[in-house]
Amino acid sequence: MSRRPICFYYGDGHLDHLAGYVRVVLQPDFYQPTELRHLAEQGVQTLAYLSLSEDQGPPAPWQRQERNPDWGGAFVRVGHPLWVAHVVGAAKKAIALGYAGLFLDTLNVELTYPEDVPHLLTLVAAVREEAKPAYLLANRGFGMLPRLAEIVDGIVFESFSARWTEDGYAAWPPDVLEFHAQIAEQLLQLELDLYSLDYADSQGLTEFAERRARQFGLQSFVSDRALSQT
Repeated sequence: MSRRPICFYYGDGHLDHLAGYVRVVLQPDFYQPTELRHLAEQGVQTLAYLSLSEDQGPPAPWQRQERNPDWGGAFVRVGHPLWVAHVVGAAKKAIALGYAGLFLDTLNVELTYPEDVPHLLTLVAAVREEAKPAYLLANRGFGMLPRLAEIVDGIVFESFSARWTEDGYAAWPPDVLEFHAQIAEQLLQLELDLYSLDYADSQGLTEFAERRARQFGLQSFVSDRALSQT
């Protein structure tokens, strides 16, 4: 039986389930080096989560006053030297623990602080330099294309077809689906691994997301908002 392409799982344990995937994105502090070695021996490529423009930690000089309304993390000044050192240090720590790569999240600063886009590209390049030859998987980051494609190995299109809202899980309206389709067609021109990450709580919505991902050449994973399913 062939393994599934990718899993995003933000819990702990479940090594047997995770062994059924080619790549797994994990919270770096939730797994021990022995567990990471076990997965590697099973042929699984482990990627550690790494946020590049939001900080869930205690107050720090790089933080802005504004916070992400969905997750509560503080937006940061991406070019702040201490933030750069913090992120690069976290990347090096994850690789030292035994992760085979990194999942780079919170890359959509063009929607919040567009002036930080050049700083974010510089930060991604710094992570690339320190983490060689680790696998880098970017979450969206469309505002940094095509330059981003020269640095990372793959791109995830989060909420490509379905997302969670205050009223529950739902497909995007037709105009957004069409816009996302146009972006997906552009991504297909890049020589990168391409994935979709969608959110659903019903078989019908899950099948819709998986079917649409195949239509646009994306390898799909569908889960709940908390990414608690393997």
